[in-house]
Amino acid sequence: MQFWVLFGIGLLVSSIGWKKFVWFISLGYGFSMAAIGAALIAMFAGQLGPASLAICLMLVVYGLRLGIYLAVREKKSAAYNHVMKTQVNDGSGMSAPLKAVIWAVCALLYACEASPVLWRLTNGCGDDACAVAGACLMVAGIVLESAADLQKTAQKRVNPRRFCDKGLYSFVRCPNYLGEVLTWTGMLVSGATACSGAWQWAAAIVGWVGIVYVMFGGARRLELRQNKNYGADPEYQVYVKKTPILLPFVPLYSVADCTWLKG
Repeated sequence: MQFWVLFGIGLLVSSIGWKKFVWFISLGYGFSMAAIGAALIAMFAGQLGPASLAICLMLVVYGLRLGIYLAVREKKSAAYNHVMKTQVNDGSGMSAPLKAVIWAVCALLYACEASPVLWRLTNGCGDDACAVAGACLMVAGIVLESAADLQKTAQKRVNPRRFCDKGLYSFVRCPNYLGEVLTWTGMLVSGATACSGAWQWAAAIVGWVGIVYVMFGGARRLELRQNKNYGADPEYQVYVKKTPILLPFVPLYSVADCTWLKG
């Protein structure tokens, strides 16, 4: 039952996507995760251990940080709005039933992403080493993603027409997406000793696989856009040939040809 409460929260918050299609997966995503984290704290207030509470709080922090960052960028960044208008599907050609399916699938994914901590709480597992490790990974991921966004903003402020290749961007080309992967890997780890039965494991794994797929799809979309904008720049060509696209120390330099990736 509690899982469907989380799904309902995701539906309610991400419904802002009906005003602007991309908000289903941007503002709606961030604020849905914050609301789900707050709901978990309210529903299980009497049985939250320190690690479980930290995980729920990280959901709130993660969601608010992401939602506010995206809202501010949308309001203030002319370059971002240009990209959104010219290179991102605005949903104008989609039928209402198709939008409704996307809305529901997004809300279901959001509930699945948070399910590992839900299963820990509903199963009465308490805190253990996996919960602590998962919480630590989530903190590391949120810090990494936040730092990457700040560094990108700073570099674009100095030279808005140049690709980002300093700081964290000298290790991987999409450190913000790496932070996302690390955050949700932490969530999955936190539930490794708590999931019980095929349904709970399926929800947890679907949530993790879904968000990792979206991050690689986002990396591909960014790569294609950067190839179009900077492909003639010799410095950019050197950069992409020596800097992994998403995973540090893994020699995966391009996903442009992976047409099955969407994000």
